Amino acid sequence: VTEDIIKQLADSGAVNSLRVPVGDFMFEPYGPYIGCTDGALDYVDTLLDWAHAYGLSVLLDVHTQKGSQNGFDNSGQTQGFQWTSRISNYPRGLTTFQHWPIRAAHWIGDFDSEAVNYTNINHDNIAHSLRAIENLVDMYAGHPAVLGVEPVNEPWELTPIKALKNFYWDAYLIVKRKAPYWKFIMHDSFRFTPETWGGFMKGCPDRALDTHIYQAWMDPSSRLTFYNNACAQKQQIALMEREFGPVVVGEWSLATDNCAMWLNGFNDNLPGFPRSPCKYIPCSLPYMGTDQPGTPVDPGAALQGPYGTGISGPSFGLCPVDRDWMTERYNSAETGSSWMSSPPESPRGRDGTDEVMSLLALKKISAFSGIGHGFYFWNFRTDLYNPQWSYLLALERGWIPKGDLNDERIINSCHREDVGAFVCEANREAPEEAVRNGISYALGEEEKDSEYVDKLVGESLYLEGDTVFDEFWKSHRGTGATCDFGGAAILGEENVTHTNDYYTDDYYNAVEVKEFATWKIVLLVVIGALVGSLTGFTLAMKLSPRFSRRVRSSTILRPVTRSTVFRQSFGNLPDLQGYAGLSMD
Repeated sequence: VTEDIIKQLADSGAVNSLRVPVGDFMFEPYGPYIGCTDGALDYVDTLLDWAHAYGLSVLLDVHTQKGSQNGFDNSGQTQGFQWTSRISNYPRGLTTFQHWPIRAAHWIGDFDSEAVNYTNINHDNIAHSLRAIENLVDMYAGHPAVLGVEPVNEPWELTPIKALKNFYWDAYLIVKRKAPYWKFIMHDSFRFTPETWGGFMKGCPDRALDTHIYQAWMDPSSRLTFYNNACAQKQQIALMEREFGPVVVGEWSLATDNCAMWLNGFNDNLPGFPRSPCKYIPCSLPYMGTDQPGTPVDPGAALQGPYGTGISGPSFGLCPVDRDWMTERYNSAETGSSWMSSPPESPRGRDGTDEVMSLLALKKISAFSGIGHGFYFWNFRTDLYNPQWSYLLALERGWIPKGDLNDERIINSCHREDVGAFVCEANREAPEEAVRNGISYALGEEEKDSEYVDKLVGESLYLEGDTVFDEFWKSHRGTGATCDFGGAAILGEENVTHTNDYYTDDYYNAVEVKEFATWKIVLLVVIGALVGSLTGFTLAMKLSPRFSRRVRSSTILRPVTRSTVFRQSFGNLPDLQGYAGLSMD
């Protein structure tokens, strides 16, 4: 981070706060981190001074915890790790490992992966975290740029909620004793529900709940699905604002796939990810210099080990980034399916990424800023050219607007989603069994009888799917439900008559490509071939005595050559013996 970057963020007009990840080991060193981050706090001091100089506040986010609060690499230590090379000898003798299938988190206690619960609470680790927070507060309580603190980032969903809430209480009291005006931001532990957080710390000043909302882990789908999902978030945010209090979206991005390199760990990925082939671009030089081990990336080498359970890494000098969005075919910009078969990098003239990302950004900002108490984009920049994860590059591309967030484009961007202009319909191209399973799932989730579904076939099954899918989606879209049901459903638009300002009141900016239908192309090719063949035959008959003589003497073609039409068209065979060619005089 440089002063110039802080200035760029401030000059964008929409940024007024920075969420800065810090390690617990920076304030209470332990294990392998002792001496490893010397000087880091000096740079935090400098960053805070820059932020204050440019009118930005800073939320200090304690991103790591001793023993790992979630098993992710960004917690300071990947937990749940096993080398599997000994069973990967054939056919290549690869160096392999697994992490995601056996992920664990031992900050709050000892996790039993077989029983999927904690066998005890590690009070020593918790005490360590509280000391780190106290040291952090002692160090920065008087700095005018500090907005507040987030005591732990993303404690995973299996964290014992009672122990986590006790930790939040203890940390809150430490902060309020020494920095009474700081905000205290608590991550929701991936449980953004009133049942978990409703009424917690009710009446306590300056507390807020942080939730992270990403679309990068969703299944591939149409742009319409992502638009609706973005706008639907405001319903859950509004609910939590009523049941808990202030809500902050502490992380979000514009990614609609899982392609960003090492997003899920070094040379690793979730099993089954990425869900679609990724786009590859030339790898950038390492920001710490080319004297780092294994750099620069060898353009002649394929993906290097060790290999995890998924794929992510450089190959032949190319690194994976997010896919392009293609412009849809004529009259299908919203519900079109070009995304299903489109290549990772759009063909020339068919790149619709700017249109999709711009509208998606407007809808997300509308959902987050119009209801909640703020949001932080993750991240401000990226090593590779990946604007879906880089605020600065997204600004440069024009995806995220500069200036006041009261812009009408933002305010009105979810207009059609808010008024319910879309329906969730059964996908007529999906197999009947898939639709039947989808209906059974939706009914089962609402504890309704589904036995009758087995008797439905054909259009009656799909019509029932139209009703069940739409009712379920509209009832649960506010909590993140999408119109998919395992590929059995697809979003469509209500059968309404549009006014002239249909595409302008919502700032909908679809780009469509007009294309001939396949049957038209085939017909034109056939007609062209016939015309070309007839023209060639006529010229050959007129200009080539040898060809004309062979045609007239052919036994097979005799019924044609003796016909009146043929003789009128080509006449009798002339006597051309002795001629070597034709004079053009």
